Amino acid sequence: MSAPRLISVGNVIIDIVARVPSLPERGGDVLADAAGVSPGGSFNTMVAAVRQGLPTAYAGAHGTGVFGDRVRGDLAAAGIDVLLAPTPALDTGYDIALIDSGGERTFVTVFGAEASLTAEALSGVRPGDHDLVHVSGYGLLERTNAAVVSGWLGTVPSTTTVLLDPGPLAADIPDAVWRLVTARADWLSCNEREATMLTGEADAVAAIRALAASTGGGILVRLGPLGCLLGRHGEVTRVPGFPVAAVDTNGAGDAHAGAFLAAIAAGEHPEAAVRRANACAALAVTRPGPATAPTAAEVDALLAAHPRAPLDG
Repeated sequence: MSAPRLISVGNVIIDIVARVPSLPERGGDVLADAAGVSPGGSFNTMVAAVRQGLPTAYAGAHGTGVFGDRVRGDLAAAGIDVLLAPTPALDTGYDIALIDSGGERTFVTVFGAEASLTAEALSGVRPGDHDLVHVSGYGLLERTNAAVVSGWLGTVPSTTTVLLDPGPLAADIPDAVWRLVTARADWLSCNEREATMLTGEADAVAAIRALAASTGGGILVRLGPLGCLLGRHGEVTRVPGFPVAAVDTNGAGDAHAGAFLAAIAAGEHPEAAVRRANACAALAVTRPGPATAPTAAEVDALLAAHPRAPLDG
């Protein structure tokens, strides 16, 4: 049996990041303290998975301009395979990310080639029985790849683990697409704001129970520094986080998802996988930049410094 790998059909775009003291008022201006340009979106999830030891490939679309070249170069540098050819005459999209003094991020996204994935291109991507698939909510919007990705998921083997990260635009995913994808997803991973927005519930525990009624798998609801709620088999467990001084929360949820998938691929108990993901995300927010996921050795060290009793299978 071949080793499992992660295949992401999420969107890799370019992050244009500016650190600001505070967000400007409407019609106002603010001077940035620092700025940078780097790949973002699903790139962060894949980097986290690779750094935790899980072979990873990108099965999303990418462009032929300057941004597309940057995406391919950084994917290669991170050890991530690119499965599809570039999209002709269209560059990769970008977002403008403003990071305020509290570490919170605010985005404006402009779609490009990554939002133009075709069914023909994706049909050649065939996950193995023991592979894992990462799906991003950005790729399930009507304006992006909703029909293509949801249709392709119907061809994925039932033994392939699928994780859906609906993201901040989850409420904009078409209802029919949402039903198809959540019915197939083995795991749904989101933050507390996204969970309550999706369900209309006032708190994360109630949101998990509401999501469990309409999805077929386990549910992760990230609580920031408080850790993560794990919903599984009708039970909700809070897996504590790790106290750190947050510098930049951009990409923390992506790092969490990548580390969780790597741990699941390695055969970890789901609660242990969530704890490892919490440690990965905690270390990621202590560093400026979107793709700041730590190495497996760094996560091991943090976990060793905060031991817990072993889990039952």
